[in-house]
Amino acid sequence: MNALLFLFSAFTALSLLSNYASACCAVAPPGQRVVNADQSVIIIWDEASQTQHFIRKASFTSNSSGVGFIVPLPSQPSLAESGAAAFPRLATITAPPVRRPPSIPLSCAAAPTSYSVANGVEVLESKRVAGFDATVLTADSGTSLAKWLSSHGFALNPDVAAWAAPYIRDHWCFAAMKIAKPLPSDPQLDAASLRLSFKTSRPLFPYREPASSSAAASLGKSSRLLRLYFIASRAHNGSLGDHLPWSGYPVWSGDISPHRSALLADLNLPDSTLPGRWWLTEFEDRWPYATAPGDLWFSPAPHNIRLNRYTPLPPLDLSLPAAALATGALRLRRSARRPR
Repeated sequence: MNALLFLFSAFTALSLLSNYASACCAVAPPGQRVVNADQSVIIIWDEASQTQHFIRKASFTSNSSGVGFIVPLPSQPSLAESGAAAFPRLATITAPPVRRPPSIPLSCAAAPTSYSVANGVEVLESKRVAGFDATVLTADSGTSLAKWLSSHGFALNPDVAAWAAPYIRDHWCFAAMKIAKPLPSDPQLDAASLRLSFKTSRPLFPYREPASSSAAASLGKSSRLLRLYFIASRAHNGSLGDHLPWSGYPVWSGDISPHRSALLADLNLPDSTLPGRWWLTEFEDRWPYATAPGDLWFSPAPHNIRLNRYTPLPPLDLSLPAAALATGALRLRRSARRPR
């Protein structure tokens, strides 16, 4: 079995073994419903400096106009507006070619600028950025966090307290964002792409969320798509929690170094960000509204394998067990090599 077939079989096995999926915590005012819908995310991982840049373009389904979300992070982030042009640029880079025959934990220490501590919540920073009113905070319990949310116009939801407990135990920060109300000087304010940059010993996507299946059903949502562009100096794989399988799978992988300068300009990042080679792995995850066993963590892949949407693969019956799929694919390739 060649490397490409092995990679595909491995990710097929992961997809079959797992139906988990979730994301950051979406929140709404009391009595209202909100769930995460489709999301596109860019992660830039600078291994040398142990810095991750996290850019999220999210959508929500809700019966409320007062939508917000909370992102748990292992260290205090810096918040900045990020240009939205990087998303269509990456989509163009990884798009199929013109139709033609296919070719073969760190803890979140309080910063010196901390200015507010009350009722078990410490506010580290508060600012308006990218169309959001954003607050970075820590909490001493899930109940304290839920009460803080309630006092700032969100529901006092026991599911939020349970969701937050593991992050509070590990001394993580929370970045709480709410779409800002327009000011008289800026009546057309819209939420834009937001960049969170933070230190971490291992790159991640905050994948867990409070139980959302009932809220999704009440809003008529049954499926959603997570598209994740992971950029580093080499290819990476993703897993949930302690190496549990993830339902996401790679659809494109390759060297995008020629696009580095343009992408840095799109994202309003300095040229010193991740110097050298840029390797992109694009993942897709068609995720149900179900509880995830952990967050999504990334580790270096054994090899930099180029992959695109036109890579030829044998037909697969997805009702079969993963091991049978791999065996059947191997037999197909061996039979194809036999002289007729």
